[in-house]
Parts: sequence; C-alpha cells; structure tokens
Amino acid sequence: MATLTSASPSARAQAVAPAAAPHAPNPYDPRYDPLVSPAGRNQQYAPTYWVGTAGDPPPDDGPVLQDMDADVVVIGSGFTGLVTALNLAEEHGVIPIVLEANQESWGCTSRNGGQGQNASGRLYRTQWIERWGLETAKRLDREIHDGFEYWKSLVERFPCDAQPGGHLYTAHRPKKMAFLENLCRVMREQFGYDTRMLSREELWERYAMDREAAGALHEPEGVGIHPLKLAFGYLRRLRELGVKIHTGSPVLGWETVGGVHHLRTPGGIVRARRVAVATGGYTPQGLHPLLNNKIMPILSNSMVTRPLTQQEREAAGLKSTTFITDTRTLRFYYRLLPDGSMQIGSRSALNGADAENPKHLDLLKQGLARKFPTLKDVPIAYSWWGWVDVSHDMMPRITQPDPGQQIYYAIGYGGNGVSFSAQAGRRLAERVVGKAGPQWDLPIYNSPLNGHLFAPFRRLGQAMFYKYYYLRDEVF
Repeated sequence: MATLTSASPSARAQAVAPAAAPHAPNPYDPRYDPLVSPAGRNQQYAPTYWVGTAGDPPPDDGPVLQDMDADVVVIGSGFTGLVTALNLAEEHGVIPIVLEANQESWGCTSRNGGQGQNASGRLYRTQWIERWGLETAKRLDREIHDGFEYWKSLVERFPCDAQPGGHLYTAHRPKKMAFLENLCRVMREQFGYDTRMLSREELWERYAMDREAAGALHEPEGVGIHPLKLAFGYLRRLRELGVKIHTGSPVLGWETVGGVHHLRTPGGIVRARRVAVATGGYTPQGLHPLLNNKIMPILSNSMVTRPLTQQEREAAGLKSTTFITDTRTLRFYYRLLPDGSMQIGSRSALNGADAENPKHLDLLKQGLARKFPTLKDVPIAYSWWGWVDVSHDMMPRITQPDPGQQIYYAIGYGGNGVSFSAQAGRRLAERVVGKAGPQWDLPIYNSPLNGHLFAPFRRLGQAMFYKYYYLRDEVF
C-alpha cells in the first residue's frame, strides 16, 4: 500500500494506479433517488438532448484501480467540480484528482435547462434585502454578478452554442404583473440593472406569442448554452493540465485518520489532505456527516421537441432564442434551441420511484400547449429528469463547514447553478488553498448549510407544499 508523505509537492497528486483499461458503463437507472438509493457506479448517461447532441465525451482515466495518494481530491465532475479543478490547476498550481461515481458530468450538468442567469439560489434580490438588508444585498449582488461575468468568459473560451439575449420573466397570470413591476423597479433603482417591463403586445411582437403571458420583465443578463458542450470543454482542458478524472469511482466510505481523508472507492482507497465536495443534487446520504440532510433533492423534468419547421415557428410566434421563465412557484422554463427544437421544463415526481410516471411528461406537454397551442402535437424527441439541490434556506453555500477539518463544499444552488457554478468553483478552489478575501463574510460563504429538524419527513412536506403552490399558482 502506498503512503502519503509530507514531501509530496502540493502541486501534484501522486497516483499509484496504472492507466485504467476501457470500461463498459452500467445501465442507466431512471429511478435513482439520492435520499434512498445506494451510490451509483459507472451508470450510462440519462437520455437527454444534451447527451444526444454533444458529441463523444472526452477520454477519462477510468475507475480507481488501486490505492493512491493526493493532496486535493474533488468529488464530483459536474460544472462546480470541474471549475474547481480548473482553478486549482491554472490559478493555484495544485493538480487535484477528480472522483466521479458515474460518467463525466453525469448528474445535474448533463440534465439542466442550460439557462445561465445572473442569479444564485431560489431567492430574488427583493428577498435578499428583506433577509439581510440593502447593504449586504448589494454586496451579494456584486459577487454574483462578478461570477456571471466570469462564467461568460468561460463560455467564450469553451464553445457551447451560446445564445445571448438576456432572460424573460413572464407573468403567467395578470395579477403577477405587479410582482414583476416591483422586481423590475428594485433591480433598476437599487442594483443598477437595465431591466424593463414588456406589455403582452411587446412580448408577442419581439420575442414569443406566449398565450399565457400577461406581460414580462426583461433582464439583459442571460445566456442560454449547451451545458454538456461547456463541460466537455472544461474536461479537455483539465486533461491537458494533467488532472486525473476517475469515473466509475463513487465514494463508498470516508474515514479521517490523522488529518488525512481516506476515501474508499470500489477499486481502492484515495488518501487526500484536502477534499472539495461538488456533488449537487446527487449528493448521497451518508457521504459525510457534514453533508447529511443539508439539502432537499427535488426532481425537475425536461423535454425537447423535434426541430420545428419555419412555418411551425412562425405559427407559434417564436421570434427569439431568449430563454424564458414564468412566475409560477413551480415554474416552467422554456426556449427555442439553436437547431429549432423547443425545450420546456418544470417540476417532476416527488421521488425516484415515481419518476417514470407518464403524468410528469404530460405536465410539460400541457404546459407547452397552453403557451403555444400550435405546438400541441409536435413530436417529442427527448424527455428526461434530474435532481436539483435545494437548500433549506433557499441559498447556496461555498464554505469550509468545520474549521478543524480540511473539507469544503459548494452546494445548494436551487436550480440556478448553470452560471453560478463557475463562481462557486472558483471560490471553492480559493477556500481549498486558504486564500483570504472580503467576500468570505457574505451569507453564502460565512456559514454552513442548515440542517432540518424534520428531515426524515421532507417528502411528506414537499407533497403538501406542491398542492399549496398549485392552488396559489393556478386558482387563487
């Protein structure tokens, strides 16, 4: 067995294992549920549009085959884990090992909506002011906007079918216009953004004939992307830098001995001085006590039509690729993709066992038909679902939860991780190397994720809230 020596340079992971042999993936489990399922191992990708159109994945290093030593291990090869590794290598001279339970970017990164917003967590900026006061809200805004600009630089660096044009927030009922008008005013007056309100007629004329929308708020900060192409760009760069990415290597046990973390995978133990966790909505129960019951994994469904003809786009009034979100609590998000396909997503099942129920796909079909009636019978080319990491206080954390342990995590984006994951990865890398900065006293950095007293009953509470949200969104 190899040993970890103090003479190991911090810039290099010392691997004992030989190069991995080609490995066939295991079947994809559509009923996987992070609250109750055992850790996945080398599963095939979910059948998403992104997987179907991204091209071949970059080569990886296969499963861990033998015990090995590392200075830093990153757990998770999604957006956050990859940007963390990228910053460790490029900015701090630290070459980590990345451990992935399944395929490269198998979880949230290959299943999301590809909507890059100037946002993080589930709270609006008006709610930031209510919770922390205007001064802290403005500082948090600067941090998140800085992260959005950083993410845009990565989008330019790694081609990923970017669709600029901002973000449309549509009022799905006339009474929601007042909410949007107030949000627009606060965004302009308190945070300096060039947001503007659109009447229904202006929305239809310039963007899309959404039959549900009473009007919309337009914010110029927003870029739609092909998320898996972006992730594959990160992966290719990491390979150039010498970062090892071990797929099919879930962490099945975690023991800390003398300050060294022993991460047990099916093929061997990886010993590391520092560990950065970036597992998002796929964080399994039991990975580590510091993470147990800290997030609520929630399923989101998505579907993509076959490419629309020019006549179909004109009949539906689709004049822009600017992505859209409506004002439902259980919101729909939708956009026209570069190849002319229409994508729409929303909530899904309460648990993995019910994820394949056709009613969840029907919800999306009905939503698309209400918004764009002429698309009612357009065939669906892709349908999938994925887990979203929602924190109990609706905001993420990028932190070292216990100062006495060299363990760090970035988690809890609440569905707003496409762009913010870049800033989270950058800050997580800074956490790992101990870099100081004024940002660390912001709420998303200066405390760990909250637990929940009634965590074992979360699904029961979720079912009750879903019924309440439906009534509030559609009836009252």
